[in-house]
Amino acid sequence: MTSHPFVPLSTYEEYPVEEMRQRLHDFYSTVNKRRTVREFSDRPVPRDIIEDALRAASTAPSGANLQPWHFSVVSGAATKKRIRGAAEVEEKEFYEHRASPEWLKALEPLGTDTNKPFLETAPYLIAVFLQKFGRLPDGRKVKHYYPVESTGIATGILITALHMAGLACLTHTPSPMKFLNEILDRPMSERPFLLLVTGYPADDATIPDINRKAAGRLRKLRRRLTMPLQIRSTFIGCFTRKRVLSRGKRNF
Repeated sequence: MTSHPFVPLSTYEEYPVEEMRQRLHDFYSTVNKRRTVREFSDRPVPRDIIEDALRAASTAPSGANLQPWHFSVVSGAATKKRIRGAAEVEEKEFYEHRASPEWLKALEPLGTDTNKPFLETAPYLIAVFLQKFGRLPDGRKVKHYYPVESTGIATGILITALHMAGLACLTHTPSPMKFLNEILDRPMSERPFLLLVTGYPADDATIPDINRKAAGRLRKLRRRLTMPLQIRSTFIGCFTRKRVLSRGKRNF
């Protein structure tokens, strides 16, 4: 038995079975329209939209409720230009030397290359960092459990929240991504997980003509269970960076 206090579950809502079906049908109809976009408009997005999407992501479960991540949100043109320059250096190395022929063949339907203009065009870049450990107020080091799984779940919720708001996303993963630590002033103990590009799609945006797995194949997949997550975010403008969201640990 734990000595930690528990509280009643007061947030749960049960729905009639037919309403359950309708809610899931409506949700699937919406998320099924989500597509990865590489051509973005530079049209501004209200900052509170991004903040609310991050709040939604913070509801994700995490190992031991340690919430092992940090978001750095970039909107300033100078910072986005630095990120693009560093990313394209790594991408050039990847396409010319690191990637195997099989990998390059798998990427062919997506039409990707070393040029990444979306890193400057899109109004927001969200760098997601994975924290393998944290620090208590007294400075003691605390190990984070299942940080990859926890950060992945939270990022998935973030992508879904942005889609529900009417924004497009691109998950960008230049490798390695340690340049993000330097540009965004994050400690080297944090590992860049991915760079999420988000904004309105360009009016003339196109997408690859590819399909998702059939439902029959999905039903054979086993589910992984993990456990909730905190929002840690840094908004970065042209030359300054300031913490705009700070929330305590979420309760189970």
